[in-house]
Amino acid sequence: QVQLVESGGGLVQPGGALNLTCVASGRTVSEGKMGWFRQAPGKEREFVAVISVRGALTLYGDSVKGRFTISRDFAKDAVYLQMDSLRPEDTAVYYCALALIDPWSLLHLASSFDVWGDGPQVPVSS
Repeated sequence: QVQLVESGGGLVQPGGALNLTCVASGRTVSEGKMGWFRQAPGKEREFVAVISVRGALTLYGDSVKGRFTISRDFAKDAVYLQMDSLRPEDTAVYYCALALIDPWSLLHLASSFDVWGDGPQVPVSS
């Protein structure tokens, strides 16, 4: 059974940058699509980004487009989220997730993902 473990969260100032890492253990995730979601206090879980099985395709939520970059490393069974130009409204718990079955067209939905990490907190504040 695969487990996803995120790291790299922490306090960052507005305008700053942070890189989140998600590493799989227990089973390779090389045949799955990998995504990031976030959830702010009192709000629903929000789609951030997803990357295809071979890494050729990416998709971003409108609120992060142009500022965040998702990538994956097959040798390390890892996926990354580079976050630049961070804003206070980016404050949330960020979750890494793995989708095994659902098609690309549904991967903006949290329900399409089968395995979730615990999520590091990313507070953006001065």
